[in-house]
Amino acid sequence: MAESDRWERGLEKFKEVYCGDVAPLPKGSSDFFDLMMENLFGDVWTRPALSQRDRRMLMFGAIAALGEGMTFGIQARAALKNDELSPEQLREVLIHLTQYVGYPRVAPLIAVVEKQIAEVAAEED
Repeated sequence: MAESDRWERGLEKFKEVYCGDVAPLPKGSSDFFDLMMENLFGDVWTRPALSQRDRRMLMFGAIAALGEGMTFGIQARAALKNDELSPEQLREVLIHLTQYVGYPRVAPLIAVVEKQIAEVAAEED
């Protein structure tokens, strides 16, 4: 498959994954972004064995373990907007992750998640 096809497929998946809330860079403006579009979103996120929700759940674990609050917020927002998780399920993800990655890593994510829940609910009203 041509790299341009992979990039276009990746861009479509990127827009789907992030509900259009994360602005993509133009093709060719960043080697890093182009590689991410082709490999991560064009190849990995489009594989059929796992659903988009499954992939997002895996990301929640990795992101929480790394303590990446901003990234966790982006993923939480997208999961809510894509109807992959309800607010209750997202809160339960935090409870579950606490047992594996620890209270110090998850505690700051509570405010991040509640903010995203409130913002998405306000957008829907």
